[in-house]
Amino acid sequence: MSEAEVGGIAADRLRSIIDRIERLEEERKGLANDIKDIYAEAKSAGFDVPVVRRIIAARKKDPSEVEEQEEIFDLYRHALGM
Repeated sequence: MSEAEVGGIAADRLRSIIDRIERLEEERKGLANDIKDIYAEAKSAGFDVPVVRRIIAARKKDPSEVEEQEEIFDLYRHALGM
């Protein structure tokens, strides 16, 4: 068995995979902080952050799905007398 293999596991390959995952998780953390800063900027500019989040979520969906959800939302609001 070679030094690079321990218990049938390619240690170098495993280390490489783990290093890449850790690096990407650090990048994701940095991106999350950047996004948080942008939401804070939006809030300080007077935008309603929950509405901004709702718009971002809607833009990720198919327009017909968004329309259907909005119709159901309006129906529920109407049923509650809102």
